Amino acid sequence: MVPTPVQFGQYAPARRTLLHLSDTHLLAGGRALGGRFDTLANLIRTLEVAEATGIRPDAIVFTGDLTDLGEPEAYLALREAVEPVAERMGAPVVWVAGNHDERPALRRDLLGLEPTEEPVTGVWDLGGLRLVALDSTVPGWHHGDLDAAQLAWLREILATPAPLGTILALHHPPLPSHIPLFDILELRDQTRLAEVIAGSDVRAILAGHLHYSTSGMFAGVPVSVAAATCYTMNLARPSVEVNGMDAGQSFHLVHVYDDTITHAVVPVVDAPTGDYFSAEWVREMAALSPEERLEAFSRKRS
Repeated sequence: MVPTPVQFGQYAPARRTLLHLSDTHLLAGGRALGGRFDTLANLIRTLEVAEATGIRPDAIVFTGDLTDLGEPEAYLALREAVEPVAERMGAPVVWVAGNHDERPALRRDLLGLEPTEEPVTGVWDLGGLRLVALDSTVPGWHHGDLDAAQLAWLREILATPAPLGTILALHHPPLPSHIPLFDILELRDQTRLAEVIAGSDVRAILAGHLHYSTSGMFAGVPVSVAAATCYTMNLARPSVEVNGMDAGQSFHLVHVYDDTITHAVVPVVDAPTGDYFSAEWVREMAALSPEERLEAFSRKRS
């Protein structure tokens, strides 16, 4: 049973919560990516950490590159790893296509749809929060784009505001990267997307592709990029020498409030921590008045 959130500060508890992961890059047969990255083991460990947070998300969003080569067996392995966790969390899974995916296999083996080259898109009503999945992939290429038909579809959806606003999810982020290789593989013609979301109720954009966490603004909308579960980019090097490392994996906890949305980066790491704060400590604080809580916890002691 999930405890009722207690409001200790100025903000009421989040209206909705999303679990945002990206770039799993699974291979058939559990093969190691590049002969060195155990992407399935890294995904399972990430899911274990996510579940250990006790979160009950309104949706679990994977922003693309679900597999590395679009192999049917890899999509089935992904379902086998994710669906039991999603069931325990009581949350729907939103699969977003990435440039390493293949639309026919993704549609058939994850979505149960006809295996066509049609874009993988969808709309979810999460209790008034609208989540729209876009397909920024270009079959046969690694850069991103959104064609006129998909933009027209999005424009029609956004014509009617949602009670809690809209979040877009796509693979290629509409942001610059300081790493040269990603600028070559960026989302092209971004001004067309900016024109569609201008003046709409879009409150945030979730993306992946970069294998490192970053954020920025696009057309007045915050963009949050989740790092990969498979491997991440070692940014502690000159930009022209940045390569992947089997470390730094993380996921995002997305909390939707009335007036803002936060994106917390959760590292997947085994490290000792203190044990001062606990559920019992929170219960003790909840039993106090606001003034008593400040006295008990905020006042500096000599």
